[in-house]
Amino acid sequence: MLTRDEREEIEKQSLAQYAMHSGNTKGRKYQENESEYRTVYQRDRDRIIHSTAFRRLEYKTQVFVNHEADYYRTRLTHSIEVAQIARTLARALKLNEDLSEAIALAHDIGHTPFGHSGEEALHNIMAEKGGFEHNRQGLRVVDYLENRYLSFPGLNLTYEVREGIIKHKTSYDNPQKTDTEFSQSGNPTLEARIVNFADEIAYNNHDLDDGLKGGFITIEQLYENVALFKEYWDYLKNKYGEHSDELLLRKLVRNLIGMQITDVIKQTSKNIEDMSIRDINDVRKHDGIVSFSKEMDEKHKELKNFLYNNLYKHYKVVKMANRAKRFVNALFDAYMEDSEQLPDQFKNRIEKDGLERAICDYIAGMTDRYAQDEYARLFLPYTKM
Repeated sequence: MLTRDEREEIEKQSLAQYAMHSGNTKGRKYQENESEYRTVYQRDRDRIIHSTAFRRLEYKTQVFVNHEADYYRTRLTHSIEVAQIARTLARALKLNEDLSEAIALAHDIGHTPFGHSGEEALHNIMAEKGGFEHNRQGLRVVDYLENRYLSFPGLNLTYEVREGIIKHKTSYDNPQKTDTEFSQSGNPTLEARIVNFADEIAYNNHDLDDGLKGGFITIEQLYENVALFKEYWDYLKNKYGEHSDELLLRKLVRNLIGMQITDVIKQTSKNIEDMSIRDINDVRKHDGIVSFSKEMDEKHKELKNFLYNNLYKHYKVVKMANRAKRFVNALFDAYMEDSEQLPDQFKNRIEKDGLERAICDYIAGMTDRYAQDEYARLFLPYTKM
């Protein structure tokens, strides 16, 4: 039998001094007895996995609306892939794997239906009422909207996991600073920061994979415009040319991910040494500890720019995005016109949170499929209720 105390002692022996040790957590908002066998971050991970909001990620868009094809990645499969990469990074850098995994699994828990299009629509609608941003919504979900426990609202996660959610930052997720309980703590843990890179590595390479499978982009386009692709494609064709392009592409995506993970590990290790990072206080004082090498960063940006211009701006993807915004706007207007159409749990929040925020919470929690069905129930007269 291995107790929580013994696990914490193992962390002291095996993790780096600059890692976030479970025994040093700033704790939870609401006092409760901790698990006898799990560390605080293992418990947080389990609470996230069992939450309603996490399960709903299965039917929320990553890039392509879920019903378009079965093989496209969803927010759930993306979150699992991010967690896997984050654990690999954490293990190699002697960081806390459980904390990284918990943050990774929760990093998109506040996302709307229809991906960034849904988020953009809600942000525009709520511009005069505090706006909408999925990091803040994620924190709202785990602090307030989840209703599973008798003694407190939300999931009562540790400070470090909640901080990782609100401070999650990539080139596509760059929230404005807000005056919250986290504003005075400096930079987040390294565990939170490696999730940022795991997110970028996952969605760039897997969007590339989905884009190729869906016929939105081609091998020829990538070969002509992305050096990272060209270099490795030439190698694969020369060494394994007898195999199909489909099989070679699978190996290529795997290896691109591996190359980027290795680069982050090596460059971050170098940064830790060069910056003399010794403990968590040093971590919170310094930005830029986790990074790609300069060479990989340039190649990574080239891939991102290609995907932005050729995949995310593909006319079919733009059509899906605009259609999604129309869905969200129409739903919001319908509930504003008559709030009696809201479920009781959201109507009951109107007095405290305001009508707009209650509607926003309801729509943000919807899956793609539920939002489309709700649209039909509201606007198509012969749809069953």
